[in-house]
Amino acid sequence: PLCPKRQTDRMRKLYNFSVEMAQFEEVAKKSVLHPKPDGLILQYGTAGFRTRARDLDHVMFRMGLLAALRSKRTKSTIGVMVTASHNPEEDNGVKLIDPLGEMVTPAWEDYATQLANAEQNGLLTALKDIIEKEAVNMDQEAFVVLGRDTRPSSEKLSQAVSDGVASLGGKSHDYGLVTTPQLHFMVCCRNTQGQYGTSTTEGYYRKLAQAFIQLTKHAPNRTDDQKHLKVDGANGIGALKLKEMESFLQKELQISVFNDGREGKLNLLCGADYVKVQQSPPQGVQMTAGERCCSFDGDADRIVYYYVDSAGHFHLLDGDKIATLISAFLKEFLIEAGLDLQIAVVQTAYANGSSSRYLGETMKVDVYCTKTGVKHLHHKAQEFDIGVYFEANGHGTVLFSKAAERKIRQLANDQNASDKRRKSAQILESTVDLINQTVGDAISDMLVIEAVLALKGLSIQQWDAIYTDLPNRQLKVKVADRRVIDTADAERRAVSPAGLQEAIDALVRKYNMSRAFVRPSGTEDVVRVYSEADTQGNADTLAYEVGLAVYRLAGGIGEEPKPLN
Repeated sequence: PLCPKRQTDRMRKLYNFSVEMAQFEEVAKKSVLHPKPDGLILQYGTAGFRTRARDLDHVMFRMGLLAALRSKRTKSTIGVMVTASHNPEEDNGVKLIDPLGEMVTPAWEDYATQLANAEQNGLLTALKDIIEKEAVNMDQEAFVVLGRDTRPSSEKLSQAVSDGVASLGGKSHDYGLVTTPQLHFMVCCRNTQGQYGTSTTEGYYRKLAQAFIQLTKHAPNRTDDQKHLKVDGANGIGALKLKEMESFLQKELQISVFNDGREGKLNLLCGADYVKVQQSPPQGVQMTAGERCCSFDGDADRIVYYYVDSAGHFHLLDGDKIATLISAFLKEFLIEAGLDLQIAVVQTAYANGSSSRYLGETMKVDVYCTKTGVKHLHHKAQEFDIGVYFEANGHGTVLFSKAAERKIRQLANDQNASDKRRKSAQILESTVDLINQTVGDAISDMLVIEAVLALKGLSIQQWDAIYTDLPNRQLKVKVADRRVIDTADAERRAVSPAGLQEAIDALVRKYNMSRAFVRPSGTEDVVRVYSEADTQGNADTLAYEVGLAVYRLAGGIGEEPKPLN
């Protein structure tokens, strides 16, 4: 006979096995209600999954399963956001949020892809494979929080996520309509036991509004005109949430929201992506000369600013201009506070050369370049005391190391420090509290920009004039297979096909202050071309010539690129 301990172990194993079997039976039963369309293959990228909403029901159910496993594996709350950001209203998507509000790790991105693409009869096998590889303890409790944007399809798809979580015995809490950055914030609050903030929308509004009011106290002579801002809400969730937040700001910022979702369609002829790509104002916003305006994207994790001058010309202030404004402000107050902390700005190859030169040569701030994609920027920014990162499209934030935060807070409360040093540290402390460090956040970034402009006494024109962007051009070249292009040096140099980089170098030498690079698209068989030069004409011609080199050396299909002018 077995000794009592062995008998207990055996009984426990049998019990666990029967519980697991019951869970898998529940998954098998529920998954039939969320069938996968035949032949549909999707890839989990930086933005999660995105496609037509009608093709996503099975993906949502399976991401519920994966979020439950991730929660068991990390013994933490995991977030699932249902959104397709700046995509058209007919699309939808989903992304998972890790314990500290960051994006899910690359290994789990791969699991997401495997799980989403498993045929119906192979789903349990794919699930068991992840459980074995990650040694997931299926007895561990799972807790998942959900959020969604305003798309008509989002509520039903969110329910499919809940079904997936419940199938593996997990519990979930649905925050309903929230911006993507708000859900990242909630996840971080829950997993830091409230140290980062209170995990409710009101907790979010209160934390940011209090920090903003504290900051703007240091700029006492603001007029109502200076407090006024026009915001294009992209007919999305950002408009809704900004209106909810308004009362918390106590009239320290007076916001007029346009494209608030009552009439227009999500992201149609409006929103940050439209304004950046079209280089023109959104429809539905009446602009007068010199007035500050900004646009959110569909899930409010991107922001761009703009204005028209007295001659009616449109001026865009994108992620590069935002990073420059914020990092110059932080550097100034670090010096005033006498704090020896390293500040760095992380950019991609798409950052305008003028911004990189201004930061490095004038501001003496360290500038680093990474591959395109927020996860690469975020990861690099974590290496510094203070890491500022923004993509040109307006997605970005600032990260403070634990040590940097501690030094700032200590000095802000040090009664033995001089008034000047302590006041500078208090300004930095309020800035830390105003920034959503988990992810790019249009509402948080907007408040930081407004506070910086107020403290520095800058108009939007003066901010714009800090440096002048070099004229640039982007275009796409269709190719038979994008994989023939391989890049190095943060995508700034092409290592294959043979001869392409040499051809680009020769073309770049023809123009003043010029550079150009090519990179394969992550989603379609096209190669993206970027060029910069001293004049728009030269930038256009360089882009065309590089495009032609790509077409001829990298297997272009369809018509040859044509000159742009």
